Amino acid sequence: MSVNTTPLPHIRPYVGRFAPSPSGPLHFGSLIAALGSFLQARAQQGRWLVRIEDIDPPREMAGAAGLILHTLEAYGLEWDGEVMYQSDRHDRYDQIIEQLYQAGDLYWCRCTRREIMAAGGLYSGHCRTLRLTAAGCAARLRQHHPVYHFEDRLQGHIVVPAALAEEDFIIRRRDGLYAYNLAVVVDDMDSGITEIVRGADLLEPTVRQIALYQTLEAPVPDWVHLPLAVLADGNKLSKQNHAPALALDEVRPALWQALHFLGQCPPPELMASRIDEIIGWGIANWRLERVPASQPEDPAGR
Repeated sequence: MSVNTTPLPHIRPYVGRFAPSPSGPLHFGSLIAALGSFLQARAQQGRWLVRIEDIDPPREMAGAAGLILHTLEAYGLEWDGEVMYQSDRHDRYDQIIEQLYQAGDLYWCRCTRREIMAAGGLYSGHCRTLRLTAAGCAARLRQHHPVYHFEDRLQGHIVVPAALAEEDFIIRRRDGLYAYNLAVVVDDMDSGITEIVRGADLLEPTVRQIALYQTLEAPVPDWVHLPLAVLADGNKLSKQNHAPALALDEVRPALWQALHFLGQCPPPELMASRIDEIIGWGIANWRLERVPASQPEDPAGR
């Protein structure tokens, strides 16, 4: 009797995450991203992590991180493990920057934003061969792995302009602050994130993040970009647009409305249930294929 010794393909356990910035309290648009990522993870018996993206102190609001975590708890969105704070990870980001520099995948750039905008808005690679030092310069990824398109599980086949895909993008700013595209990739890579569920406003930078994953020879996660809640003028609900904070005394209707926004068709009577029952219903009935690619006509579910 022969025995098949061919190893089975390794399937990574599902790990998702929610990664808000502490620039203000959570609002309805934040709830869409949090709830969608939470349900996608829990429906697959996966882990759901929370990360506070506090790498831009000038944009942060005092006390916002604690308020965000309190709001998630109030809405029944319980995370796994310890909360990660990007402000604790500067040494790790520096390690990756040094690794990229030593591999020839990074160079220092002194071009200002004003100069780049005057030249058309996309960086031309002016400093690629100048051999500048780090002092007073930004760090740019030397784009060896341009990504022109990718598959999103909700939005479908996404194509970006070649000029954007090929641009050497900043991973550390001239002021020493770390760029979002660096921190988010390193954090998700180190956390073992297998699928990133977030708002569709982050579709465009995805190709840059995939390029960085490939440069670091790290597994690339799957992508799900949820519909954005937008205002009547077409602008998304955001902290910058002064979107109202989620109310802690109106949790059940907000959860019901978020489920409705995400296309899950919650029954009206669910709104009168306990918070844990609403969350339980959401996990049991979650279907990604029901989520609309763009905002439904009535984001409030009325």
